Amino acid sequence: MDWYMMNCELLATCSALGYLEGDVYHREPDCLESVKDLIRYLRHEDETRDVRQQLGAAQILQNDLLPILVQYHQDKVLFDAVIRLMVNLTQPALLCFGKVPADATSRHHFLQVLSYLQAYKEAFASEKVFVVLSEKLYNLLQLDWEQRQEEDTLLIERILLLVRNVLHVPPDPAEEQHGVDGDASVHDRVLWALHISGMDDLLKFLASAQVEQQWALHVLEIISLMFRDQSPEELAALGQGTAGAEHGEDTRELETLRQRELAEKRARALQRPSRHSRFGGSYVLQGLKSIGDRDVVFHKGLHNLKSYTHDLGKEPRRVPRHRQAAPESEPSRRSARNVRLFLCHFCQDFLEGCYNRLMLLVKDQLVREKAQQHDETYYLWATAFFMAFNRRHGFRPELVSETVGVRAFHFIEQNLTTYYEMALMDKKEATTWARRMHLALKAYQELLRTVQEMDRSPEQAVRDSSQVIKSNIFYLMEYRELFLALFRKFDETKQPRSFLRDLVETAHLFLRMLERFCRGRANLVVQSKRVRRKKKKPRPPAAPAQPSAAELEQLWEGLAPQLQACLEGEVPLPEDVVPFDAASETPVEEQRAEALLRIQECLRDSRVPQALRLLRSAREVWPDGDVFGAVDAGPPEETQLLREILAAPLPRHAPTEPEEPEEEEEEDEEEEEQTVQVSEKEFNFLDYLKRFACAPVVRALVLLLRGYAQNSPRTNHCAARLLHRLARDLHMEPLLFQLSLFALFHRLLSDPAAAAHQELVTLAKFILGKFFALAATNKKAFVELLFWKSPAAVCEMTKGYSSLQEGEGTTRSRVPPWTPQEEQELRELYWKYKEVEGGDIIAAILAHLPPPGRTRRQVMKQLVRMGLASSAKDFPRERKGTRIVLWTQEQEEELRRLFEEFQGTDDVLGNIMKHLTARRSRARVVEKLLGLGLVAERKELYKKRRRKSQGPGPGQAATGVPAVPAQDSSGEDEDSEEEEEDEEDEAEEGPMEEHWAPEEGAGQDLAQHLHQEGLAGPLRWLENCLRRVAGDREEDGVSHPVPLVPLTEENEDAMEDRRFRSLLRQLGLRPPASEQESFWRIPAALSPQQLRHAAASIAHRGPSGSAQDLPEPARCPQNLAPAEPLPAGLGSDSESEEPVPVPVPVPSPVQPRTKRRRELASEDEDEDGGNSGTEPPPAAPCSEEDEEDEDPQPRGRRKRIRCLEEEEEEG
Repeated sequence: MDWYMMNCELLATCSALGYLEGDVYHREPDCLESVKDLIRYLRHEDETRDVRQQLGAAQILQNDLLPILVQYHQDKVLFDAVIRLMVNLTQPALLCFGKVPADATSRHHFLQVLSYLQAYKEAFASEKVFVVLSEKLYNLLQLDWEQRQEEDTLLIERILLLVRNVLHVPPDPAEEQHGVDGDASVHDRVLWALHISGMDDLLKFLASAQVEQQWALHVLEIISLMFRDQSPEELAALGQGTAGAEHGEDTRELETLRQRELAEKRARALQRPSRHSRFGGSYVLQGLKSIGDRDVVFHKGLHNLKSYTHDLGKEPRRVPRHRQAAPESEPSRRSARNVRLFLCHFCQDFLEGCYNRLMLLVKDQLVREKAQQHDETYYLWATAFFMAFNRRHGFRPELVSETVGVRAFHFIEQNLTTYYEMALMDKKEATTWARRMHLALKAYQELLRTVQEMDRSPEQAVRDSSQVIKSNIFYLMEYRELFLALFRKFDETKQPRSFLRDLVETAHLFLRMLERFCRGRANLVVQSKRVRRKKKKPRPPAAPAQPSAAELEQLWEGLAPQLQACLEGEVPLPEDVVPFDAASETPVEEQRAEALLRIQECLRDSRVPQALRLLRSAREVWPDGDVFGAVDAGPPEETQLLREILAAPLPRHAPTEPEEPEEEEEEDEEEEEQTVQVSEKEFNFLDYLKRFACAPVVRALVLLLRGYAQNSPRTNHCAARLLHRLARDLHMEPLLFQLSLFALFHRLLSDPAAAAHQELVTLAKFILGKFFALAATNKKAFVELLFWKSPAAVCEMTKGYSSLQEGEGTTRSRVPPWTPQEEQELRELYWKYKEVEGGDIIAAILAHLPPPGRTRRQVMKQLVRMGLASSAKDFPRERKGTRIVLWTQEQEEELRRLFEEFQGTDDVLGNIMKHLTARRSRARVVEKLLGLGLVAERKELYKKRRRKSQGPGPGQAATGVPAVPAQDSSGEDEDSEEEEEDEEDEAEEGPMEEHWAPEEGAGQDLAQHLHQEGLAGPLRWLENCLRRVAGDREEDGVSHPVPLVPLTEENEDAMEDRRFRSLLRQLGLRPPASEQESFWRIPAALSPQQLRHAAASIAHRGPSGSAQDLPEPARCPQNLAPAEPLPAGLGSDSESEEPVPVPVPVPSPVQPRTKRRRELASEDEDEDGGNSGTEPPPAAPCSEEDEEDEDPQPRGRRKRIRCLEEEEEEG
């Protein structure tokens, strides 16, 4: 529709509404249809919102719609249409445009619509309008749900949306600048009209009524907009009737300003000379150089000398927009006193009758995702506002019980973490996410303050509740790590200073509460999580099953007649077979290997002509080496060669995937597997405080203190206390030796009003005194002022710059540094093997490097760092299986000779691999030995294990039990220790054959020794399982592998014991075969007789040597009755299931059981790098009730939940 045509139609439509004569509005006969036409026009407006702008310029809402609403509210149809139109006209400008436009034209339209909305809000500041809306809403709410129609429900929602839209309009900045605190703004007048009409009582009814739950979020949003500019502390002080408190606050603020002004006057009076001179004079500032080499000549009076700087007369440097500080949110404004009194009474009534119920309903809708996106921000605001009001207004914890608890802490921490992560990922909307994060932080701060206030309550039950809450939040790691993450990722361009102020105050409060909580306890056990990254080579995809020798022989018999016909020329050979592609990027050697694979595939697919043609074409391309036969080969030689290719075990490549660009850090063909290990450790407050000793925390505190004059005394105290903790409590004063902080101290000490900031002055003098004391011994301290420092740099400044070279610092690298001699040797090896064609340079260098051993990545990084290579991509890995494909006759003779030489040794295959001239994989060597007929089965090549029980060796007991190797607790990292243990277990256990049968009486000596060590319970459980599986296999006649699932903690600990696993292996049980399996299994190959013999061999024997009779259990965990449901976790791997959430009990100072405590202590010692061989002292005795009520270890797996039931079954 044309623009001008649209204006004419709008004008005609608006004229058909009616006219206003005095205070009486006369509507036209077509008034209802005109309102509907305006709704239709708004539905089809363009992106500039032209219809909305023209209606706003014509003041249709002020001159027509509101008078119609007031005078004709009895006309239900017209009233409904007018409400619909006003809801559309008053919707927020941000909702109309989607976001604040960036271009000038769209931004102009945006601001124009915003100005019309502000005019609408001023028109709604009328008691008549809200009286009509309140009466209509009251009449609708009087209807029962049986009488309420769908139109009535829609009208209720539209009235609430209209009130929401009017309150949502932001204030006009021009109006706010001219007004002062205490004056009635437009927002105050709207609130007063809302109060006079009784709309606030209807909102409280909607929040508390049982049948009006669907309006919970609408009501909460309206209430949040009502209190948008208010401070809960000021409202609470006003409600207590202390009018003098407000006046006293203003008096103190004015007195501070007056003292500052008087101090400045005295300073100027001292600088002004007694006798006035019209000549200022000229002075030379010695030691201060000008642009040249001469001293600065100063042409003003001496009283202006202190303000001299080289920057005088220069234009200030323009700060780019992306580096400007984030704007502050709307400041709190003091409304008119009658409005504040009404809001204070509203808060009291809302807390007493509505708060807990409304917050429960809103939380339920948020959890069930029934609300709109980001509606949780209203919940966070209400939590912070009303809890702060309750805390300052005669604290009553029962009024806010719904939002006080561990669940409330978890919900807020979860949202805060989500906002934090989204602010890092969504860069364009980082400011919006920062505002939401600020709301969550204020709610978190108010929860902590409420818990702190509960500690001071005279009621013992309230104090006990606060202890329970603190025990849970201090126990979990997420709450302790939250502030560190927020400090480290603070960005002043995205987050305002108010966020930093609340962050510092909340961190100070959390640290003080945690410190007091630790004082009353000898030892505090908390949860600790460690992310263990285990490098794991990716598994190659499963290769297709190779046909057996008999199948290949049968296939060859069928191919022989076709091949004979092709050789005699009876069958024509195809001409379009090309074995070599000169334009391909694939190396020639790889194309030769692929040609062999193509010939083999053609033969196995019975495509003999293609195979023969491909063989002859490949012989022409690669005549050297006679890989495809001699040049003058005849039909017999070609027949024999094709038969050998058909039977040859050629390496087949996995299906290639599209390659992704690799970075230098991802050169290794290994993937990292991250596992979160949850453990417990004893908490040390100073160790936790050391986490704050880092540059981001100090930088944020200095940034906040730059505005110390504008900060509140509370904010300055929290920042100074945090700096004092880092400097004094941790003895890290050099951490604060930074030039920007010293410049702040200089400005503070020269401030005439410094007496008002005595705490900051004391801190500044203390830090400066420590600096000059250190500078007397360390002349480099002045240079260190230019850099933010870490704890390692602090240690170097105080103890010497060579103190960290021996590996004493906490920030030392796990990779040993390269010495000059090693770099020279690396350079020589690189130039030596660089010219070798076809070889792997890195592999050759690694083979000749002296210890300590280096990895491939370390060598590549060092070569790049030394400038010998541009990147790690210069050293690609050699693809396996492409160098040597077929076995030559000399290599086969060498393999036969090596097999005959090492046939009687314990490790036949290992010795052969060491002495082979041509490098091949173990699988290829085993296949060739089988193909040559030198061995009949693969297990003949397995490494023979010598029984360790034949005689006591060094470190073994006299009983013949193999000694457990001591765990090495040296400086290796956790990842390498875990890999070495896994490799050690695999090497010790060796491969397990599925059909391997145990010897009779196997494991008897080891079982008796385990009985003596206290593992009688797990052995009895194992014996019962073996007997039960034996009985089932006799009854069913079918054998399946049965997993051994330990349901009790005792059995689970036994399955992790190395000697117990050795016993399982001696009995013929199979360990987990792959990552998809988690439990040991009883193989299907074991017969019932073998299972009973194995059970008899591990039975406990009395003094006479005979097995004692043990009661047969009613059932085994592996064989439950069909009517009984299978416990959770038995049917699948425990690793793939999520743990059942169990309520975390309150940590108590009572020690856990001795065995559990030993595990936790060893993990803590491994983490701290201490000696793991020392045992902790025995645990303090505790009653069974204490263990059940105050056990601080939350169970981590589902199978532990059934622990008591399993004990009852065994009993």
